Amino acid sequence: MGSGQLVAVFGAYGHTGRFVVAELAARGFVPVLSGRNAQTLEELADEHGLEARVASVDDPASLDSALAGTAAVINCAGPFASTVGPVIEAALRAKIPYLDVAAELEANLDTFAHYRERARDAGAVIVPAMAFFGGLGDLLATAAMGDWAEADEAHIAYALSNWHPTAGTRLSGAVSRERRGAHRLRYSGGQWERRTDAAPTLEWTFPEPMGRRPVIGEFTMADVVTVPQHLSIPDVTTYMTAEAARDVTAPQTPAPTATDESGRSNQTFLVDVVVRSGGAERRATAGGQDIYAVTAPLVTEALERVLTGRTKAVGVVSAGEIFDAPDFLHALAPHITLDPVFV
Repeated sequence: MGSGQLVAVFGAYGHTGRFVVAELAARGFVPVLSGRNAQTLEELADEHGLEARVASVDDPASLDSALAGTAAVINCAGPFASTVGPVIEAALRAKIPYLDVAAELEANLDTFAHYRERARDAGAVIVPAMAFFGGLGDLLATAAMGDWAEADEAHIAYALSNWHPTAGTRLSGAVSRERRGAHRLRYSGGQWERRTDAAPTLEWTFPEPMGRRPVIGEFTMADVVTVPQHLSIPDVTTYMTAEAARDVTAPQTPAPTATDESGRSNQTFLVDVVVRSGGAERRATAGGQDIYAVTAPLVTEALERVLTGRTKAVGVVSAGEIFDAPDFLHALAPHITLDPVFV
């Protein structure tokens, strides 16, 4: 457990940030709340009896002050295209691990491209996309691979009962669309493709009782960035159930509403991963409640393992590259349920 270690949470007062703060405290860490909105930050600090440190990505000195004396930093502040670089730089100056929950493809790609060599040479740990999108799919794909050194293709299908986006999700999506323009991204043949055609509507057969559902194919999410960074798989594709894809893009879809004392919504999810090599196929599946809430135990478990040395790599690393994937996934009980295929 955390043993009272200070952990900076940048963007602590956001929807996901609040879940992360609560999970850190429950595990014995002492969250240090940080962000640029002083009033909201102070209100959250007063509510939990924690320290608030106002900081802005436009002011490196304020970030240095926010991270001073902490064991690590978790970046929960979107849009990540604006926050990732400055917060990583501050973490490197402070010589502490950096983790984020970014689901923005461009921000994830930038992190690997810009910091891989620097972080490796410095022996630093940077774990991007350590969240529902990115981290969970990566861990499942790694676990499904098992003893395979390579595979032909990986498919990661998400079934969400609904997707009521937070304001942060909408803002991050808008930033990504602005950066991407009229293109969408697909990873095929070991490289990224920029495409202008519409993503295909397909069907995916999820494990029972869910069964066969319409999905948007090539609904490219952070897993498509993280998986090829360490697994030899030239084709990685993600899919989203069609209803959830419509929810997240519709302007009238409301924000998530808490339905239990922890603040979780009633949204449920299933992540179904299939890897194929030759004629063989392996599968790993996880289910749970609330994609935003489950990000908190994901990133907090990762943090705890980094700080206790239960890691396999340094530099900019994907979840399945730095952690023992099956062991990590089983540690997430009771937050997720797992198909026992890779036990």
